[in-house]
Amino acid sequence: MRIARSDSNENTLLLGYPSNGLVGTFSTSYLIYYLKLKQLGEIDIPNLIAPLFVENGEILGPIRSYKKDNLFVIISDVPFDDYLADDFARVIGAFCKKYSIKKIVIASGMETINPKKKDKKIFGLVTHQKLENILYQHNLPKFLNGSIFGTDSAIISVFRKLNIPTLVLYAECHPFFPDPGASIQAIVTVAKILDLKVDTSDIQNRMEQLRIQHRNLMEETIRAAQRQKEKQKRTPQIYR
Repeated sequence: MRIARSDSNENTLLLGYPSNGLVGTFSTSYLIYYLKLKQLGEIDIPNLIAPLFVENGEILGPIRSYKKDNLFVIISDVPFDDYLADDFARVIGAFCKKYSIKKIVIASGMETINPKKKDKKIFGLVTHQKLENILYQHNLPKFLNGSIFGTDSAIISVFRKLNIPTLVLYAECHPFFPDPGASIQAIVTVAKILDLKVDTSDIQNRMEQLRIQHRNLMEETIRAAQRQKEKQKRTPQIYR
C-alpha cells in the first residue's frame, strides 16, 4: 500500500471525533485502518474520565494520534461536553505547534432535512483564505449560513486564534443514527483532498453491522449535544 505524495511537504493533521452520524469517527478510523498508519501516542485531556478500549488484546486510550510521512491523524472515540471540548481543542492546538502542523482537515456531520436521500452533499468551511482553492478544485459547495456549536465550535475557535489553516468537511447525514453512507462520502472527499488512494468497499459491505455496532456511541454523542444545546437555551443547527 502506498500513500501518494502531494506537491506540498507541509505537515497535515486529519482530525476526527464523534459528531452527527458519527461521520468523523467512522471516516477517520477507516483511514487509519486502511492506510495502516502507525500509532504515535495517546492524547491526554485534563479532567477527562473515559473508558479504555481493548483491541486484539491491546489496551488503547480513547484519544490517539497516528502518523505516516507528513500525514498526522488524531481520533477520539469519546464525545465531549462544552468544557471538555475546549480542553480538547487546546491540547490539539499544542500538538499542532509541537509537530509544525500547517494544515488541518476535519471530517464532521451535518444534520440534513432529508436523512434518507441517497445523494447527500458535503459542504466545506475554511478558516483561512489559502484553503479556498481546495473547495474550487474539488467542486465542494461552501458552507454559507448556519450555526456551529459544541466540539466543532471549540476546535474552530482555537485554530482561528492560532492561525492554523483549517478545512472542515460537513457531510449531510442522519443526526440520530450512525451513518456509514455519509462517512463513505467523507472518506472519498478526504482522500481526494489529501491525494490518497483509498478503497471503501469494505465499509460498504459492513454498513448495517457498523450501524448496530456503534449505536451506543451515537447515543452518548446525542446526549452530549443535547446538554450543549440546553446550556445555550436554543437548538442551533449546523446548516439552515
